[in-house]
Amino acid sequence: MSFRLHAKQLAVVALTAFIALAGCSTKVSRIDTGEVRDLSGNWNDTDSRLVSEEMIGQMLEGAWVDNHLRRHRATPAVIVGTVRNLSHEHVNVNTFVADIERAVINSGRVEFVASRDERGDIREERKDQDVHATEASRKAMGQELGADYMLTGAINSIMDMEGKTSVRYYQVDMNLISLTDNRKVWVGQKKIKKVVQKPGMRF
Repeated sequence: MSFRLHAKQLAVVALTAFIALAGCSTKVSRIDTGEVRDLSGNWNDTDSRLVSEEMIGQMLEGAWVDNHLRRHRATPAVIVGTVRNLSHEHVNVNTFVADIERAVINSGRVEFVASRDERGDIREERKDQDVHATEASRKAMGQELGADYMLTGAINSIMDMEGKTSVRYYQVDMNLISLTDNRKVWVGQKKIKKVVQKPGMRF
């Protein structure tokens, strides 16, 4: 009798442990990439996408595009330079730059030049072709499209806290600079302000 009771107790304990472990297991659900989910209140993928799209929209509507077309009778070529993260938190600048590049290319209003790192890989490939590719398919050196303008920028932030509530302010400043004479032909700015409340925990 006592053995049966002991066995039943072990079974109950094992079942309870199984249920507890099952309740603590990681749960994953897939959502649409365009869906907005603010969890921590920090800069996220939605901020990156919205800022880049609005900023590039402003840039491509600027007078500099038509001025360039009128003076040079050619589509302006743009390259993205350094975008600095000067905010109080980690921001994936590479994702932000990728969003900018996509918006520029999809606009069709300007040519887009590969970045310094990308150009390095392409130049290595051309060197390899000089040795191994056929004459008809080989791509010659010295045929690259030079950029007319460089887009640079910075992400700044200010955070104000009181208890479990904080206000997070982000300011993104972008500059389009002529590589010919260092003139700033366009300056853009986008601001984001968030109120974050965290009940039941110390901020």
